[in-house]
This record gives sequence, structure tokens and C-alpha cells, in this order.
Amino acid sequence: MSSGSAARGLLPPGKAVEVSEGVFAYVQPDGGWWINNTAFLVGSQGVVSIDACATERRTLDYIQAIADITPQPVRALVNTHHHGDHTFGNYLFGTAAIIAHDRVRSSILAAGPPRSAPVWTETDWGEIRLEPPFITYRDEITVHCDDLACQVTYAGQAAHTTNDSYVWIPDRQLLISGDLLFNGGTPFLLMGSVSGAISVLEERIKPLGARTIIPGHGEVCGPEVVDDVLGYLRYVRDIAAQAHAGGLRPLQAAYEFGAGPYAGLLDSERLVGNLHRAYAELDGAPPGAPIDHDAALTDMLTFNGGKRLTCLA
Repeated sequence: MSSGSAARGLLPPGKAVEVSEGVFAYVQPDGGWWINNTAFLVGSQGVVSIDACATERRTLDYIQAIADITPQPVRALVNTHHHGDHTFGNYLFGTAAIIAHDRVRSSILAAGPPRSAPVWTETDWGEIRLEPPFITYRDEITVHCDDLACQVTYAGQAAHTTNDSYVWIPDRQLLISGDLLFNGGTPFLLMGSVSGAISVLEERIKPLGARTIIPGHGEVCGPEVVDDVLGYLRYVRDIAAQAHAGGLRPLQAAYEFGAGPYAGLLDSERLVGNLHRAYAELDGAPPGAPIDHDAALTDMLTFNGGKRLTCLA
């Protein structure tokens, strides 16, 4: 199996698209490893950004895209979780208030600076300086852009990570999901929980009734993406239970079952990491509990034909 790097080639730059009045999605094709989406809101007193980008160059491109639309400064930067594709560029936002869940701060510092080897193909990260949030919340915080209220809410349990939040703009029925949702890419739960992600989507995200969704990776979409991701997560849960009962290791299970109806999703090797997480839960580990990430990533490389995973950031 492979992440499809040979067919992906050079990627175009991200593009800002107004999805609701004053609300923009910044979508970076192709949404693969380390190539995330961000969003921003433009108000009379400044800009609110949801997430940064992975590399110095990509974050500067994003900041320029904001400047092409408004001369207003970015006054607040919300991180939806700690992963570097959403946070490494924090330091380039000057005096913006960086806001995130309590656990994001400690997780950024624990993860440390970016590194390509031995997992990802070489990437020019730039002169990254870790800049964790300095305003944190336990459950939720409301960020205002003029009269538009943005409810930033902790997912409540481990899902994509242990520190996910989503941004809900009720007046627009618009959801900025972070990596709780992928559109066209394989969800990744190695640092979170398969069962937890299912619960969050079923109990928190679906009931919102969003009409427009800016996912963490992939094109802007509608509510159908929630069922798409739930279908994948249930598939992982079900094959993990069957393979675990049959004595197969996660890598063996990935070879045996494959991605099934989800084989067309980008970066299919994530299946192996997701199975490692599902197995840990079947063995009694609490959702989000530390597991051997190095072993999972090694198996992912094996599943990828022994090649490093493709990072085109």
C-alpha cells in the first residue's frame, strides 16, 4: 500500500474562499500529511484566525491571503488541537492572542519542533519556533467577531487527539471542525480514540445541524461528511474487533482487510495507526491513553511499502 505520492506531484497554493459573509475558509490542496485547512473571520476591529499552518512558507502564504482581503490585523488565533500542521505557524502571528484548550499548551511543548525523519519525506519547515497558546480554557470559550459569536468547544473526550475543539457559529449554521472531520482523506486516531471519535461525532457534531463545514483537511462541504467519517470509523472499529479476536496483529489486520470501501481516501496507511489505537482500547486502555506511537508508525511505513510517508507541505 502507498500514500499515493507518485500521482500527487506539485501542489497549488491554498486559496481563501468566502463561505459566509465575512467568514473565509483557507483550503490547502490536497489535504494530505501536514497540509491542513484554516479559517478566518473578518470584523471591523480585526481578524480571528482558526489555526495556523505547518511550515513557515505555508503560514506566510496564509497570512498574505488574509492581507489580500483585509488590512485589519489578526487579533486572535484559535488552535483546534496541538498537531503541528495547525500550530507550528503560531509564532508568525505577532501579537495575536493564541487561544486553545488547556491540554493543547502542554501537548505542543511535549511534542517539540518539527522533524521529517524517519517517518516523513524531507520538508522545508522553516525557522519554526514553538508558540503555545497563552489563553486556555477547560470546556469552552466564546470569541466574538463584531456581533458574530463563535463558540469554541472542547470535544469532551479523546477523539482525533486528547485536546480537540471545534468552532460553531450558530447564526450561520457553520462548523469549523478541525481534524474531527476529514473530507477525502483518511481520518487519523493514533493520538486519540476510535470509540471517542465516534461518540463525539454522534453526540456532539451531528446534533449541531451544520449546513456548511470547514473540515480540518479537504474541501469545504456539507453535513454529509459527518456520516462519511462515521462510516470509516465504524469500519475500523469492526475490523479491529474481528481481527483482534482472531489473533492478528494490527499490521496483519490491515493487510487482511485493507481499507475496504474507503480505499480511495488519501493516505490510506493511516489505517494501521488507527488499528493500533483500536487494539489498545480492545485491550482495556482508556481512550487517549499513551500507546507505542513508534511501533504504530513503523508498521505504517511497512504498509507504505517501506517508504517514508509523503509530506508535500
